[in-house]
Amino acid sequence: MNPTSQTHTDPIRIGMIVPSSNVTMEQEIPCLFKAREASLPERFSFHSSRVRMKRVDPQELLAMNAQADRAALELADASIDIALYACLVAIMVEGPGAHRRSEARLKNTLQEAGIAAPVLTSAGALVDTLHDLNAGRIGLIAPYLPALTDKVCTYLQQEGLEVVSAQSLSVADNAAVGRLNPEHLLQLLDNIPHSVDTIVLSACVQMPSLSVLAEAERRTGIRVITAASATVFQTLKKLGLPPGIHQYGSLLNGSASVEHLIATTN
Repeated sequence: MNPTSQTHTDPIRIGMIVPSSNVTMEQEIPCLFKAREASLPERFSFHSSRVRMKRVDPQELLAMNAQADRAALELADASIDIALYACLVAIMVEGPGAHRRSEARLKNTLQEAGIAAPVLTSAGALVDTLHDLNAGRIGLIAPYLPALTDKVCTYLQQEGLEVVSAQSLSVADNAAVGRLNPEHLLQLLDNIPHSVDTIVLSACVQMPSLSVLAEAERRTGIRVITAASATVFQTLKKLGLPPGIHQYGSLLNGSASVEHLIATTN
């Protein structure tokens, strides 16, 4: 599909592979796209297939990944224009470079079903966005048990990124992660060194953060992103569209620097 020829009656179809216990992805991702619709002509629709996961531990995460191809085939039946696999830590527990392997495998699954659509994981979106921003010293907040947060930090470091501060909220029940109060994230900002140049406010698409993203950036004077905002940023980039989302922080607000990133990476 060519997004530039898309009309109000022909929305861009966003396919989402969603952990069965995740309720936040289907709120925050569409919310960001709907905010974009307020000022730009493209329209979007959202189509999900679920993969089973309730507890955030390596065994359940790996078992969930094994279901992703089945979910991709279901999304192919909906003739999607792009597929998003949004469970950041599930990809990262598979080791270095896993987001590239997962995206390639799922893209091939779609192609075999007759759908030529790009595939994006939230893990890959976070890595690519941090590189696009030339992030130097990174502070992040994750809902995971400390051992899983360590895997996230190690994964990012293996991608050439420096994490200097990481906070774990130690919540293993994924449904409970979705019930966390995003206002608490603002309190945790005080624990992040002022020397960081980028904050990952939520290194998880299930931990709610969208409502406080802009406020976190205002309070710190440091650019703030989340797994969800990075996923939307990279989705729009793959579709060849500028961000143009004005109320959720500098990454998505369509500033000249961000537009330059879009132009130079397509």
